[in-house]
Amino acid sequence: MKKAVSTDPQSAHRTTLRVSHTLNYLLYFPDGYRLESRTRWPLLVFLHGAGERGDDLNLVKKHGPSALIARGQKFPCVVASPQCPLDTWWDLPALEALVTALTCRHRIDPRRIYLTGLSMGGYAVWSLAERAPSRYAAIAPICGGGHPKHAVRLRDLPVWAFHGARDPVVPVAATVNMITALRAAGGSPRCTIYPHARHNAWSAAYRKSELFDWLLSQHLPKSPRQ
Repeated sequence: MKKAVSTDPQSAHRTTLRVSHTLNYLLYFPDGYRLESRTRWPLLVFLHGAGERGDDLNLVKKHGPSALIARGQKFPCVVASPQCPLDTWWDLPALEALVTALTCRHRIDPRRIYLTGLSMGGYAVWSLAERAPSRYAAIAPICGGGHPKHAVRLRDLPVWAFHGARDPVVPVAATVNMITALRAAGGSPRCTIYPHARHNAWSAAYRKSELFDWLLSQHLPKSPRQ
Protein backbone atom coordinates (compact mmCIF):
# COMPACT_ATOMS: atom_id res chain seq x y z
CA MET A 1 0.00 0.00 0.00
CA LYS A 2 1.42 3.35 -1.04
CA LYS A 3 2.00 5.98 1.67
CA ALA A 4 -0.03 9.14 1.18
CA VAL A 5 2.12 12.03 0.07
CA SER A 6 1.24 15.40 1.57
CA THR A 7 0.65 18.17 -0.91
CA ASP A 8 0.42 20.85 1.78
CA PRO A 9 3.27 23.33 1.20
CA GLN A 10 3.06 24.53 4.83
CA SER A 11 5.24 23.33 7.69
CA ALA A 12 4.95 23.94 11.43
CA HIS A 13 7.18 26.50 13.15
CA ARG A 14 7.29 28.26 16.52
CA THR A 15 8.75 31.64 17.45
CA THR A 16 8.86 33.33 20.86
CA LEU A 17 8.11 37.01 20.39
CA ARG A 18 9.00 39.84 22.74
CA VAL A 19 6.76 42.79 21.99
CA SER A 20 7.58 46.22 23.38
CA HIS A 21 4.97 48.77 24.38
CA THR A 22 5.52 52.39 25.35
CA LEU A 23 3.38 54.04 28.00
CA ASN A 24 3.62 57.63 29.14
CA TYR A 25 2.55 58.23 32.73
CA LEU A 26 2.42 60.72 35.54
CA LEU A 27 4.13 59.67 38.76
CA TYR A 28 3.55 61.21 42.16
CA PHE A 29 5.69 60.59 45.23
CA PRO A 30 4.32 61.32 48.72
CA ASP A 31 5.93 63.69 51.17
CA GLY A 32 8.70 61.85 52.93
CA TYR A 33 9.42 59.36 50.16
CA ARG A 34 12.93 60.66 49.52
CA LEU A 35 13.70 61.18 53.20
CA GLU A 36 12.47 57.83 54.52
CA SER A 37 14.85 55.64 52.54
CA ARG A 38 13.82 52.37 54.18
CA THR A 39 10.07 52.78 53.92
CA ARG A 40 8.09 50.89 51.28
CA TRP A 41 5.05 52.77 50.07
CA PRO A 42 1.62 51.81 48.74
CA LEU A 43 1.03 52.20 44.98
CA LEU A 44 -2.25 53.52 43.56
CA VAL A 45 -2.69 53.10 39.81
CA PHE A 46 -5.29 55.37 38.18
CA LEU A 47 -6.68 54.55 34.72
CA HIS A 48 -8.46 57.34 32.86
CA GLY A 49 -11.37 57.17 30.42
CA ALA A 50 -11.53 57.27 26.61
CA GLY A 51 -11.57 61.07 26.45
CA GLU A 52 -8.07 61.42 27.88
CA ARG A 53 -6.24 59.18 25.40
CA GLY A 54 -3.36 60.61 23.37
CA ASP A 55 0.18 61.89 23.97
CA ASP A 56 -0.56 64.93 26.12
CA LEU A 57 -0.23 64.03 29.80
CA ASN A 58 -2.12 67.17 30.77
CA LEU A 59 -5.27 65.35 29.62
CA VAL A 60 -4.71 62.77 32.35
CA LYS A 61 -5.00 65.57 34.94
CA LYS A 62 -8.66 66.24 34.06
CA HIS A 63 -10.18 63.68 36.44
CA GLY A 64 -9.44 61.37 39.30
CA PRO A 65 -6.45 61.26 41.65
CA SER A 66 -4.17 62.96 39.10
CA ALA A 67 -6.58 65.92 38.97
CA LEU A 68 -6.69 66.11 42.77
CA ILE A 69 -2.88 66.06 42.92
CA ALA A 70 -2.69 68.82 40.30
CA ARG A 71 -4.94 70.91 42.54
CA GLY A 72 -2.66 70.40 45.54
CA GLN A 73 -4.11 67.37 47.32
CA LYS A 74 -1.60 65.18 49.13
CA PHE A 75 -1.64 61.40 49.02
CA PRO A 76 0.21 59.08 51.43
CA CYS A 77 1.17 56.76 48.60
CA VAL A 78 2.85 56.65 45.20
CA VAL A 79 0.30 57.42 42.46
CA ALA A 80 0.86 56.31 38.86
CA SER A 81 -1.44 57.67 36.14
CA PRO A 82 -0.58 56.15 32.74
CA GLN A 83 -2.00 57.45 29.46
CA CYS A 84 -3.59 55.21 26.86
CA PRO A 85 -2.48 56.01 23.29
CA LEU A 86 -5.01 57.56 20.92
CA ASP A 87 -7.55 55.31 19.19
CA THR A 88 -6.64 52.26 21.27
CA TRP A 89 -7.91 50.53 24.39
CA TRP A 90 -5.92 49.83 27.53
CA ASP A 91 -3.29 47.18 26.81
CA LEU A 92 -3.58 44.90 29.85
CA PRO A 93 -0.16 43.16 29.58
CA ALA A 94 1.47 46.58 29.21
CA LEU A 95 -0.25 47.83 32.35
CA GLU A 96 0.84 44.73 34.24
CA ALA A 97 4.40 45.28 33.03
CA LEU A 98 4.21 48.90 34.19
CA VAL A 99 3.15 47.82 37.68
CA THR A 100 6.04 45.36 37.75
CA ALA A 101 8.51 48.03 36.61
CA LEU A 102 7.29 50.56 39.16
CA THR A 103 7.50 47.98 41.94
CA CYS A 104 11.09 47.15 40.96
CA ARG A 105 12.33 50.70 40.39
CA HIS A 106 10.74 52.36 43.41
CA ARG A 107 10.19 51.46 47.03
CA ILE A 108 6.73 49.95 46.59
CA ASP A 109 5.09 47.64 49.10
CA PRO A 110 3.92 44.68 46.96
CA ARG A 111 1.20 43.93 49.50
CA ARG A 112 -0.40 47.35 48.95
CA ILE A 113 -1.04 47.86 45.24
CA TYR A 114 -4.43 49.35 44.34
CA LEU A 115 -6.33 49.97 41.11
CA THR A 116 -8.94 52.58 40.33
CA GLY A 117 -10.26 53.91 37.06
CA LEU A 118 -13.26 55.44 35.33
CA SER A 119 -15.30 54.42 32.30
CA MET A 120 -12.81 52.79 29.90
CA GLY A 121 -10.42 52.74 32.84
CA GLY A 122 -13.10 51.18 35.03
CA TYR A 123 -13.43 48.32 32.56
CA ALA A 124 -9.65 47.90 32.60
CA VAL A 125 -9.61 47.76 36.41
CA TRP A 126 -12.12 44.90 36.39
CA SER A 127 -10.16 43.13 33.64
CA LEU A 128 -6.79 43.44 35.38
CA ALA A 129 -8.31 42.12 38.59
CA GLU A 130 -9.86 39.17 36.76
CA ARG A 131 -6.48 38.31 35.23
CA ALA A 132 -4.52 38.44 38.52
CA PRO A 133 -6.80 38.94 41.55
CA SER A 134 -4.11 38.02 44.07
CA ARG A 135 -1.80 40.79 42.87
CA TYR A 136 -3.92 43.70 44.09
CA ALA A 137 -4.91 44.63 47.62
CA ALA A 138 -8.14 46.34 46.51
CA ILE A 139 -9.87 47.88 43.48
CA ALA A 140 -12.28 50.78 42.96
CA PRO A 141 -13.79 50.68 39.44
CA ILE A 142 -16.10 53.55 38.47
CA CYS A 143 -18.78 53.30 35.75
CA GLY A 144 -17.12 50.26 34.20
CA GLY A 145 -17.96 46.60 33.95
CA GLY A 146 -16.43 43.15 34.10
CA HIS A 147 -17.38 39.57 33.32
CA PRO A 148 -19.83 38.15 35.88
CA LYS A 149 -18.82 34.59 34.93
CA HIS A 150 -15.34 35.39 36.33
CA ALA A 151 -16.66 36.81 39.60
CA VAL A 152 -15.60 33.75 41.57
CA ARG A 153 -11.98 34.75 40.90
CA LEU A 154 -12.56 38.03 42.74
CA ARG A 155 -14.52 36.83 45.75
CA ASP A 156 -11.59 37.44 48.13
CA LEU A 157 -10.59 40.78 46.61
CA PRO A 158 -11.83 43.94 48.36
CA VAL A 159 -13.98 45.83 45.83
CA TRP A 160 -15.75 49.17 46.04
CA ALA A 161 -17.57 49.97 42.80
CA PHE A 162 -19.36 53.19 41.80
CA HIS A 163 -21.87 54.06 39.10
CA GLY A 164 -24.48 56.63 38.16
CA ALA A 165 -28.04 55.28 38.02
CA ARG A 166 -28.80 57.39 34.94
CA ASP A 167 -25.61 56.63 33.02
CA PRO A 168 -26.40 56.79 29.27
CA VAL A 169 -22.92 55.61 28.21
CA VAL A 170 -22.25 52.57 30.40
CA PRO A 171 -25.51 51.12 31.77
CA VAL A 172 -25.59 50.85 35.54
CA ALA A 173 -26.28 47.14 35.05
CA ALA A 174 -22.61 46.72 34.12
CA THR A 175 -21.69 47.39 37.75
CA VAL A 176 -24.79 45.89 39.36
CA ASN A 177 -24.34 42.59 37.54
CA MET A 178 -20.74 42.32 38.72
CA ILE A 179 -21.66 43.11 42.32
CA THR A 180 -24.51 40.60 42.25
CA ALA A 181 -22.22 37.91 40.83
CA LEU A 182 -19.52 38.67 43.40
CA ARG A 183 -21.97 38.35 46.28
CA ALA A 184 -23.34 35.12 44.84
CA ALA A 185 -19.76 33.81 44.67
CA GLY A 186 -19.24 34.56 48.37
CA GLY A 187 -17.58 37.96 48.08
CA SER A 188 -18.39 41.07 50.11
CA PRO A 189 -18.01 43.97 47.66
CA ARG A 190 -19.11 47.52 48.40
CA CYS A 191 -21.20 49.36 45.84
CA THR A 192 -22.33 52.98 45.62
CA ILE A 193 -24.97 53.93 43.04
CA TYR A 194 -25.60 57.66 42.74
CA PRO A 195 -29.33 57.92 42.00
CA HIS A 196 -29.18 61.18 40.03
CA ALA A 197 -25.75 60.84 38.40
CA ARG A 198 -25.28 60.19 34.70
CA HIS A 199 -21.95 59.00 33.29
CA ASN A 200 -19.85 61.20 35.53
CA ALA A 201 -19.99 59.24 38.76
CA TRP A 202 -16.28 59.78 39.32
CA SER A 203 -16.44 63.37 40.56
CA ALA A 204 -18.58 62.34 43.53
CA ALA A 205 -16.64 59.12 44.11
CA TYR A 206 -13.22 60.74 44.17
CA ARG A 207 -14.45 63.55 46.43
CA LYS A 208 -14.95 60.92 49.11
CA SER A 209 -11.84 60.84 51.27
CA GLU A 210 -13.40 57.68 52.67
CA LEU A 211 -12.66 55.94 49.36
CA PHE A 212 -8.92 56.53 49.57
CA ASP A 213 -8.86 55.76 53.29
CA TRP A 214 -10.62 52.47 52.54
CA LEU A 215 -8.26 51.57 49.69
CA LEU A 216 -5.13 52.26 51.70
CA SER A 217 -6.41 50.24 54.66
CA GLN A 218 -6.39 47.04 52.58
CA HIS A 219 -3.39 44.69 52.59
CA LEU A 220 -2.56 41.41 50.95
CA PRO A 221 -1.75 38.68 53.48
CA LYS A 222 1.89 38.13 54.30
CA SER A 223 3.63 35.27 52.56
CA PRO A 224 5.34 32.64 54.74
CA ARG A 225 8.73 34.23 53.94
CA GLN A 226 7.73 37.72 55.08
